[in-house]
Amino acid sequence: MSLPRTLVLWDIDHTLIDAGGVTADTYDHALHAVTGRRMEHPVKVAGRTERAIVTEIFQAHDVEVSDRLLASFYVALAEAFAVREAVMRERGRALEGAREVLAELAERQDVVQSVLTGNTEPVSIGKLTVFGLEGFVDFEVGAYGTDHEDRAALVTLAQERAAGKYGESFTARNTVLVGDTPNDVRAGHEGGARVIAVATGFNDAGVLSEAGPELVLGDLADTDAVVRAVLDVSGTTGVPDRMSGDR
Repeated sequence: MSLPRTLVLWDIDHTLIDAGGVTADTYDHALHAVTGRRMEHPVKVAGRTERAIVTEIFQAHDVEVSDRLLASFYVALAEAFAVREAVMRERGRALEGAREVLAELAERQDVVQSVLTGNTEPVSIGKLTVFGLEGFVDFEVGAYGTDHEDRAALVTLAQERAAGKYGESFTARNTVLVGDTPNDVRAGHEGGARVIAVATGFNDAGVLSEAGPELVLGDLADTDAVVRAVLDVSGTTGVPDRMSGDR
């Protein structure tokens, strides 16, 4: 009899990888490609979905938002990332411990790994492929920044996709989201997941703790500790619903 699975949803940027600072250039390229304008008004991107980011970019540059223009922007954005893969590989990196943790969890029959990210699906696949991480996650059951403007809605969508593929129910009891921003924590809880926050981005452990995740980790460096945390937080081992700590 197979073990019940835990669905692990990984944020990408500043949780698994550092893209090497190419993001600003890609937005400028995409905006110019579809509107002829340059990025004069940068917007915040951390913890947000691509749809929300691009909508704000259009509004900030007096561009009328439409589904057609959004779709064109997403294509141009994917093209911009693709031509910058060499730069990303040179300047960026997989964060410490990311490969080891993904590989360890990928070996487990009781875990399904995917991504929950503000990126588009092509950009998500491209970013992980640049750093050799693509083989550890099931992109088919992930949720992406073009699926919905609200990041919390992506959790439910990923759960539904995983349930459809694997024939099991995924709820807050057996879904773990791993991310690096307070918005990841909010999205996880509102969407129906438990959350591990990692202080590998622009938010320190104190800020992340205030957002109320089940657990805060300083990084992913200790593979055994991270794997144990994921399985404990999933609720499948009878641990308390809420935990705290910095490793």
